Amino acid sequence: MRSAAWHALLPSLVPAKPGIFFLRSRPGRFLSHAHGLRPCGAASSLPPGEYLPPLFSVAPMMDWTDNHYRTLARLISRHAWLYTEMVVAETIVHQKDKLDRFLAFPAEQHPIVLQIGGSNLDNLAKATELASGYAYDEINLNCGCPSGKVAGHGCFGARLMYDPEFVGDAMSAIAANCDVPVSVKCRIGVDDRDSYEELCTFVDKVVSKSPTRHFIIHAWKALLSGLSPAENRKVPPLKYEYYYALLRDFPEVHFTLNGGLTTIEQVSASVRQGAHQVMVGRAAYNNPWNMLGHVDSEIYGMPTRCSSRRQMLESYQVYGDSIIGQYGISRPNVRQLVKPVLHLFHSEPGNSLWKRKADSTLRHCKTLAQFLEETLDAIPDSILDAPVLREPSREQDYFAHVDSLLPPRYAKLAHGSYESPALVTASS
Repeated sequence: MRSAAWHALLPSLVPAKPGIFFLRSRPGRFLSHAHGLRPCGAASSLPPGEYLPPLFSVAPMMDWTDNHYRTLARLISRHAWLYTEMVVAETIVHQKDKLDRFLAFPAEQHPIVLQIGGSNLDNLAKATELASGYAYDEINLNCGCPSGKVAGHGCFGARLMYDPEFVGDAMSAIAANCDVPVSVKCRIGVDDRDSYEELCTFVDKVVSKSPTRHFIIHAWKALLSGLSPAENRKVPPLKYEYYYALLRDFPEVHFTLNGGLTTIEQVSASVRQGAHQVMVGRAAYNNPWNMLGHVDSEIYGMPTRCSSRRQMLESYQVYGDSIIGQYGISRPNVRQLVKPVLHLFHSEPGNSLWKRKADSTLRHCKTLAQFLEETLDAIPDSILDAPVLREPSREQDYFAHVDSLLPPRYAKLAHGSYESPALVTASS
């Protein structure tokens, strides 16, 4: 059962923007076992050009959430919000004659959020203005990446949490150069600045200096010295209580919970506990069918988009073979297109054989259709044609004890609250 807050949001439709088309330049081939199947349907009762709020989103992940993965994700879920990989503001500014390579996306990917990174106000403003021509549905600033190249040498990402004044100015500049909602993705803290009070001070400052009313809270703190990005997801403890305390202390701000969620049952449990919105990262990439396949029905109460993985793969093959070499020789190539598909049969019978055959086939195949025809016989028909199944849940009480862990209230807000500008209501 979804929370009352989520039910209240569902009737609020968000108008879509025109997209950048580059798909389906020629008809695709049916897979060898897929005779008679139709491409994945819209499976939506919404009017054309409208979509639901970001109750569930897929996290931005460098080298992972590219156009190919996002296309695959959209074929599985019609309503999940998708995020781009982080695009550095300087890349947008200095590559303004080649922006399609970095910013173009198929119209089918709406609703979609552009995440940008940077620490130069002028470049963030210019990058936002240039990106506005691509009709993203929201612009998000990365204040959470702990990578040495980003937070270290680049002096942005999670390092920006040291300077909430700058982040407030940056969000004001970003908002001034676009006509869509803006948001911040951050950690619960950085290094030894990891108290709940310091997190609230960060949110308080950004909200007071900009129209930002949406924060995605990654519930681990970032350690910028001595830990890799992977270790930053394992060594610091998860503190979901910080997220739920923010809901209590900033009632006019919307918060998305991110970090550590690996099953749709955990997502549902967070909603029952009162989460406004939820974002999932690696679980949506490493097990897309079993995570994203439940989003439309479980989170949005809408029909599931694809009836089977066979049906979904046929639609993805049409996409893939239509864009091979679009940006020159081997850009993209079959290997790049296959990368997100390789996780489609996570933990299923035949998965290991499928990956071994994939490794061999990628050495010589020239099209996605050829790849699928030479490898899919490793997967039993009973798996290829099965609908997404919901296993009995043992995680209904995953967040049951979080209320007992909440830190004291943020005292500074005891006397008042923030207004919520109309600019951001569509994203909330």
